[in-house]
Amino acid sequence: MEKLLKVSSSPHVRDGVTTQRLMFDVVIAMIPASVYGVWQFGMNALLVLIATVIASVAAEYLYEKLMHKPITISDGSAVVTGMILALNMPPEIPVWIPVLGAFFAIIVVKQLYGGLGQNFMNPALAARCFLLTSFALFMNNFSSAKLGFDSLTGATPLAQLRAGETVDLASLVIGRIPGTIGEVSVIALLIGAIYMVVRKVISPVIPLIYIGTVFVFTFLFGGFNLTYSLSEICAGGLIFGAFFMATDYVTSPLTPKGQIVYGLILGIVTGIFRLWGASPEGVSYAIIFSNLLVPLIERYTLPTAFGKGGQKK
Repeated sequence: MEKLLKVSSSPHVRDGVTTQRLMFDVVIAMIPASVYGVWQFGMNALLVLIATVIASVAAEYLYEKLMHKPITISDGSAVVTGMILALNMPPEIPVWIPVLGAFFAIIVVKQLYGGLGQNFMNPALAARCFLLTSFALFMNNFSSAKLGFDSLTGATPLAQLRAGETVDLASLVIGRIPGTIGEVSVIALLIGAIYMVVRKVISPVIPLIYIGTVFVFTFLFGGFNLTYSLSEICAGGLIFGAFFMATDYVTSPLTPKGQIVYGLILGIVTGIFRLWGASPEGVSYAIIFSNLLVPLIERYTLPTAFGKGGQKK
């Protein structure tokens, strides 16, 4: 009985796109940021990437095996979760911390809610927030030896902006800054983002509205300083979050109007966190908060069915 198909009325659209192909494209899109992060921060960054991906896949396999469920590791979603989580880690973090985060992401946030398509928030970001709360000292340590350059120490660009200091925009765009493994190079992230848009893996609506809203918000409430607003866009995990996490199919709205509202909420909440929050970074918490609002957003932005909604005479 569980194999019975529930078919809606016509018309039907046939599409050859599979979950595996979509996930494979996302993995490809994250390769430029991964390569740059490893080149800049060294072998521990590579070890964190490999270990976190392996831990994510292992967690999914072990849970499904123990629960006697179909094994779904071949769909690639666990690999994507592992890569996103790893790229959100400081480069010198002890490897066991992101490994623990991977098990939390896959088992607690994804599998306990029914697996792929059932989780109500982004598993990788939920795990990052869990690690930020549990291991704040390690998660906020961005000191690292930079390959080919001087030592990267001191405050992140967002912390410098919060302190009223200026940062070099060129360094932000190239990635010659402290930060997490995958967030530092705007160029590398945009290469991956363009690839996903061209491949139609994501729509640019949510990322562009998100980034644009943060720009306007920080310009209006940050002293009408264009350089400051551009620095807020390029610093931290905003571009990474906008293209690779806020666009998650499961935790973002499907309705066109809902995507606009979602992007606006993301930008406003991120701006509030960054300008007046306890921490200068607000992307992870903003996306998690907005994920929780998605059911409400979709409820009020559903298109009116054809033939309904008109005034009765």
